[in-house]
Amino acid sequence: MQIKIQPMGPYQTNCYIITVDGKDFIIDPGVGAAKWAIEHTTNPVAILNTHGHFDHVWSNAELKEKLNIPLYAPKDDLFMLTNDPLGQGTPPSKPDYLVSSDETVEIKNVKFTFLHFPGHTPGCSVIQVGDVWFSGDFLFERSIGRWDFPASDGKEMVKSLEKAMKIKENYMIYPGHGTKTTLKAEQKIMPYWIEQVKHTINS
Repeated sequence: MQIKIQPMGPYQTNCYIITVDGKDFIIDPGVGAAKWAIEHTTNPVAILNTHGHFDHVWSNAELKEKLNIPLYAPKDDLFMLTNDPLGQGTPPSKPDYLVSSDETVEIKNVKFTFLHFPGHTPGCSVIQVGDVWFSGDFLFERSIGRWDFPASDGKEMVKSLEKAMKIKENYMIYPGHGTKTTLKAEQKIMPYWIEQVKHTINS
């Protein structure tokens, strides 16, 4: 698997192009991502969203139209793609496939599992391909996604972190912002973040 990364827009949101067996998959095309994604794909197959925040989905509609490829997104974040709840002027996009919690989808013989870790958003997911996680805004290097946005939920974030703590395997993590890390590295500081989130929701 080949991975191309380009931070996009004012929040430097990582847009990823992963290539498996000559097929290109675009993950989280944010603000201004369409031109880069088109220039750096030769056989685009699908667009995948980790969650529905505007800086991860901004270029969905433009890429769907120009490349004529389907969009896969977590079903619980559909309202963000269609209704622009944060009022950012996000172009609306319509997923061709709404992915359920912890569902594995097969696209052109390549399997993607949308591991559901809600809290940052209701549908917030990690997209697993082989031994790699594209973690969106759930996990970053030594940090986690915010849980104080509209539609965020601190109690769900605690449950998600506890779920991630129990995973025995190690994965390379490519986050929605910043540099790559590993699950084992992040598990070492998850107890700290669990206590931080609990403190804010109980205060």
